[in-house]
Amino acid sequence: MIGKSKFLATLMSLWALTLSSALASAESASQVTPGAGGSFKGVIVQSPADSGTTNQTIPPGTSITTQNWQQYHGFMSDGLQALFAGKYFWKISDGMQLNLGPTHINPPPRSYIDATEKYSSQVKLVELPNGGLTLENYQGGAPFPNPEDPHKGWKILADLWYRYFPNTSVIMHGGGCSIDRAADVNCTAGDIVYRQLNYNTDPGVPMAVPGGVDKFYTQWYMLVEPEQQRYTASLQIVYTDLKKDEDIYAFVPALRRYQRVSTLGRCSMVSGVDITEEDYRSGFDSNLTQLKVDYLGEKKIIALILPKMPDGKFPDYLDLPLGWPKPSWAQWQLRDTYVISVSKLPSESSNYCYGKRVMYVDKTTFAPLWEELYDAKLRPWKIVGLFLATTDVPGVGKVETSGSIIYAFWDIQNDHASFVADPTEIRYPYYANSQVPHEYLDLDRYTTPGGLGMIMR
Repeated sequence: MIGKSKFLATLMSLWALTLSSALASAESASQVTPGAGGSFKGVIVQSPADSGTTNQTIPPGTSITTQNWQQYHGFMSDGLQALFAGKYFWKISDGMQLNLGPTHINPPPRSYIDATEKYSSQVKLVELPNGGLTLENYQGGAPFPNPEDPHKGWKILADLWYRYFPNTSVIMHGGGCSIDRAADVNCTAGDIVYRQLNYNTDPGVPMAVPGGVDKFYTQWYMLVEPEQQRYTASLQIVYTDLKKDEDIYAFVPALRRYQRVSTLGRCSMVSGVDITEEDYRSGFDSNLTQLKVDYLGEKKIIALILPKMPDGKFPDYLDLPLGWPKPSWAQWQLRDTYVISVSKLPSESSNYCYGKRVMYVDKTTFAPLWEELYDAKLRPWKIVGLFLATTDVPGVGKVETSGSIIYAFWDIQNDHASFVADPTEIRYPYYANSQVPHEYLDLDRYTTPGGLGMIMR
């Protein structure tokens, strides 16, 4: 997410430093057997890339309900079909509806498109000894604006990784809530500072920010609620070298110091939360060089793009307990997507939490709109809905990939769910680029581990 990606790292670090001397280890995962496991699909659903749907449509004004959804299943992700089919505890109930409106796309900024046109022809794929891939000569924009074989799936994922984000954004009171089958809700919230330090395309911003060195982006997060966890903070550093694992540092108020967090904890589940570090940055935050990516096809799917964050108080503006978007948020629309399946290379898969991640990637913005996560035995585990919020970025215009987002994780194995909103409510500000208050532009404080030591001073 951009958004909430430090929530788990922060809490993992807090528990690791105060309750034990070691970080929680990754979830145990047995060897994946190809073809094993089940499927999210309902009784009548088709494959992720149903032939013909990309040339068909649903008329604006259509209302999709539990009574008529089967007529439109070809336009749904597998996870959305499963919610309608009522296969699991989490399901769309009678009375809920998806109201279709016209498709309205806010494409990437002109400056991002210009960078794509200027630099994409220079990008080269490089094969690695582990069987993975990396890039050479990437400078900015989409590395593969028209992804084709060989390695089409991986190229689409690279486009997703390098999709547009503002150079600087600050989200006040980004939050997350979890709910169980008894409808017990637990929430946290914090402030987020995102800095893209290389490959910038915003007008008036240097491609490489002085002092950014070899960093692609950083994300600083500090809890503000609940009060007993206030000032707990973390810093994520992602590097320009795709082969280099990101660094995560955590600040624990009780100890008044920061500490580097082991990357072995990326799959660890914080008690009561359904999201791991692999799921952040608006739906995906993993090392591309360690991944196998299969291209499954193209599909026109139903998606929700918000014109703004919903009115009301989070999480009350969700249709609980499912946490479903209410009709007042926005009309749903059809989007053309690439469908890819992402899994760890065999040499990298030991003790990894997910057997595969199926992603529906918007063909214009390269943002993920829906995902299905499978466990290490390829059994259906989580349905993910990513509801992007449209933001007006100064000097750029309206974009859908600013990091302002609501997304939901429905854990169908454990009857648990989590919802993230960045920011949680419309009354909390989202700042981008020239809107960002001056104090958040301090690179030492918000992009280096030493900056965590300035908290509470």
